[in-house]
Amino acid sequence: MATDSRELLFVLGTRPEIIKLAPVIRATEASEKFSTQLIHTGQHYDDELSDVFFETLSVPKPDEWLGIGSGTQGEQTAEALRGIERAITALSPDAVVALGDTNAVLSAALATSKMDPAFAHIEAGIRSFDRSMPEEVNRVLADRVTDLAFAPTETAVEHLSAEGVTTNVWMVGNTVVDACLEHAPIAEKQSAVLERLGISEDRYAVATIHRPRNTDQQDRLVKIIDALDDQSFPVIFPVHPRTQDALAGIDVNSDGALRFIDPLNYLDFLKLLNSARLVSTDSGGIQEEASILEVPCLTVRPNTERPETIKAGVNELVEPKNLSKRIREIYQNPTIRQEMTGHPHLYGNGNSAEKIVSILEEEL
Repeated sequence: MATDSRELLFVLGTRPEIIKLAPVIRATEASEKFSTQLIHTGQHYDDELSDVFFETLSVPKPDEWLGIGSGTQGEQTAEALRGIERAITALSPDAVVALGDTNAVLSAALATSKMDPAFAHIEAGIRSFDRSMPEEVNRVLADRVTDLAFAPTETAVEHLSAEGVTTNVWMVGNTVVDACLEHAPIAEKQSAVLERLGISEDRYAVATIHRPRNTDQQDRLVKIIDALDDQSFPVIFPVHPRTQDALAGIDVNSDGALRFIDPLNYLDFLKLLNSARLVSTDSGGIQEEASILEVPCLTVRPNTERPETIKAGVNELVEPKNLSKRIREIYQNPTIRQEMTGHPHLYGNGNSAEKIVSILEEEL
């Protein structure tokens, strides 16, 4: 390591952040110009959603775990803010790097804005224009105080410009492409998830639901579960801890197509998604991954911060009342499925981490 290396402090707290930051962390560790420290806020604290991903993605385990866990939006943000501020004071990094739209990102942005380091926001400029979503508030506020804005698309650059953020903005693509392209072939060779579940390639659908809009409204969640269960083919549902808690509070009898399973490690989930005939989700990251892997996607939300997937025709917004019918139509109709694939490069060609690290080297 060079003696004049710059110190980067990476802040992460959820499974998608670990996956998407992994290529950047690996690239910075390979650079003689940087030394790195990692803080895990602990927003995702289940081992299958956190620890195992560091091993799978060949990323060092965090130097500090804040262990925040669950709690209200304010509690999570406040505890992370305190922990990140302490870390900045102790380490004096040249820059704090965070990705996405979680409470960890907002806490990192707020802490850094009142201290010396630069704040680098990866996935800057993404917008759903729905302020009822905590994630949207986090995105907007983080981008207002960012020093280095790494936007995944030209649309994101335009959003930033419309909000007055026009300097130190770079369109770099999305690091999810780097992660997918590197790990999908490994998952294909190593994962035995289909055999364990007793399912065949292209003969099932995948579902993931975890957003508060869907889990915190019981009537809405019941309609989604009923729609997923009302199929003639297996629908595999890895259950997020938040969703597990929500399901415990309602009367759900999955006696049809739906199969609840525990959360999967990254390679198993990549294999499961890549081999599915379609996916139904409310996750922004899975919308991206589905487009890269060319799997038709139904997003159970009234809006999305990934509008390029809608424009390309590889993703559709659907309400719970229409979900069962639309799943069936896509599954049964090869013409529809063909129309919903074929755009794997919406977020770049897999060199986003390289671009980000190159810019950090120059700017810092």
